[in-house]
Amino acid sequence: MRIWSDSFEARGPIPAEFAMGQPDGFAGNRNPHLAWDGVPEGTRSFALLCIDPDAPTVPETVGREDLQIPVEQPRGDFIHWVVADIAADVREIAAGSCSDGVTTGGKQQPAGPAGSRQGLNDYTGWFAGDAQMRGDYLGYDGPYPPFNDLRVHRYFFRLFALDVPALQLPARFTAADVQRAMQGHVLGEAAVYGTYTLNQALRG
Repeated sequence: MRIWSDSFEARGPIPAEFAMGQPDGFAGNRNPHLAWDGVPEGTRSFALLCIDPDAPTVPETVGREDLQIPVEQPRGDFIHWVVADIAADVREIAAGSCSDGVTTGGKQQPAGPAGSRQGLNDYTGWFAGDAQMRGDYLGYDGPYPPFNDLRVHRYFFRLFALDVPALQLPARFTAADVQRAMQGHVLGEAAVYGTYTLNQALRG
């Protein structure tokens, strides 16, 4: 199975149009185009995750003018998109069809492929302490890495072909719920990633 995007080159920079943040604030926050082929026989649905594995793990270093987050700081996953129950005949998601702009408090009923369900991304937890921004962030919300991070972040779009038409998930679900539910049901996986940074020294 193979997945690609017309919105960015594999392993290349993701345009700000598809990010949540840019140097002067919020960006376009449109979901990128994705397409795939080579689907395994017996596929009955797909699940899609977008994961940044380069998120800093020391919150007090984020967004500070007086220091740069070192490349060697331990990193963790930050989830940007969770979609389950994508129909087996779907082969493409158009750019901007699931997200177009930043929604304060999160998108409550994000658009997506017919019949699919979208879970919570990690901005739900990130904004939990912000009275203006907090809420349930469902669907796609794009890159917004710390401007003081010396590591260029990678954003992996991972597509899973499954042998079931729907996953057993709670009404309010996360990427971890999807990963647990699809255990034993994965027929194939494909991934593509793009990069993004807001560090001016790295952006040139």
